[in-house]
This record gives sequence, structure tokens and C-alpha cells, in this order.
Amino acid sequence: MGRLVPAVTRALDILELFLDGDGTLSAPDIVRKLQLPRTTVHELVTTLAARKYIVPMPGQPGRYRLGVRPYQLGARYSEQLDLAAEGQQVARSVAETCDETVHVAILEDTDVIYIAKVDSTHAVRMVSAAGRRLPAHCTSVGKMLLASLPEPELAARIPDSARLVAMTPNSITDPGALREALAEIRERGLAVENRESNPDVSCVAAPVRDRTGQVVAALSISVPMIRWSEERRAELEQLAVKGAAELSEHLGHRSPA
Repeated sequence: MGRLVPAVTRALDILELFLDGDGTLSAPDIVRKLQLPRTTVHELVTTLAARKYIVPMPGQPGRYRLGVRPYQLGARYSEQLDLAAEGQQVARSVAETCDETVHVAILEDTDVIYIAKVDSTHAVRMVSAAGRRLPAHCTSVGKMLLASLPEPELAARIPDSARLVAMTPNSITDPGALREALAEIRERGLAVENRESNPDVSCVAAPVRDRTGQVVAALSISVPMIRWSEERRAELEQLAVKGAAELSEHLGHRSPA
């Protein structure tokens, strides 16, 4: 790997400052925040402005905001995004850490569709496949995605009169009970499935967000009951949250500071 170029690093440091606060900065602000010489900051700001990475604020002499060029680069990045491919990459990383089966799924009507999957290397593991469809209310990813819907949309998809299928004796089949479970999931920001889609497997799931903050998928970790415990659940919840946050970052989401 070649060495980092200091001037480029400093220019990028300046651009990343615009991600915080009200999105505007002056040269003295940059000097103070980055502890750089005033002459260096002046040269970098002049260069960034000439290339349209930053532009002067109208009516506020000496202050700048991001220009059109970062937007153009971001738009091109968004065009190239592939949720399934990005999900597979992150799922592989999570699976290597915990050696359990990891899924990424999206919501379609009242079902979930698995778009990425990495298997555990254990002899005893969950058997599934990318592309598989399951009732959302029976899975941790599905409950996480349902919990992320606005209330009117959730009611339209699963009205009080809905008949929810049972995949195991533990499956939630009452819409009212499901709403209570979803309210708790919404509050925690995590979903747990206790043998609701498979009598021998439990799962944890966390939400995946795009650049707008909208939940577009969920990442889950599935564990056979022979390796499940409350301690293990807590570990996997943290790992699912971390993996989902990493995938969200790949999609352009930026967590609040």
C-alpha cells in the first residue's frame, strides 16, 4: 500500500467537516477544528472552491457550504449500489465473526424475501436459501421490518381481522398480540424470534437504513437452540446491530453523532 498524501487527507478532512452542524463553515472555523495553519487552510479552501466541492454562502462573506460536485459523486455512488451484493458482503463479515447463519431480507407485502445469506460452518445449522419467502410475522427480520412501518401502513397490511398463519406452535397468530410485539421491537430497535419459523432455531435482527434514514432491509443471525442462551442472545444482538449499521453505512446512511 502506498503512503497517504497529506494534502489530499487535509482536503478530505475539510469536506467531512461539512457533515456536522448546519453545513456551513468559514476558514477560521476550519483552522480551529483541524488545527491547521491558516495559509494551508486558505490554499485548500481556494482549491476546493475552484473545483466546486464547496461554494460561498450568498450574503455571508467568508462562509462556505458543499457544492454540486459532492452531490454528483454521491448520486453516481447511489446508482451503483446493489443491496443484495452489499448485503452479502456484510453478511459474510458478520458470519465470520460469530460462525452462525446470517441473512439480509426485505419486506414484500406481508412476507419477507431473503436477498443475501451466509451459512454457518457448524454441522448443525439453519437450512435456508437466498430468494426464500416466509411470512414476516414469523421471523425476526420480518417483525423488524413490520415494526418499522408507519402505523396506517401496518394496519393496511395486517388488519385486525387478518388470519396469521402459524409455522410453529410459537408463531404469533393474533394481530393484536403481533402489534404488542412490534411496539416493543420498535422501542428496542431489535427483534428476536423464539422458534417462530423453525422449532429448532431462534434469531435476532436489526434494521438496515438507506441514506434517507428509511428502513429498507433487516439483518438477522440465526442460531440452533443447542447453541442458544440468554448470554449468546445478548452477544448476537450487539453483532446484528453492528452489522446492520455497517450495511446502512454502505447504503449512504449516516448515524447521528
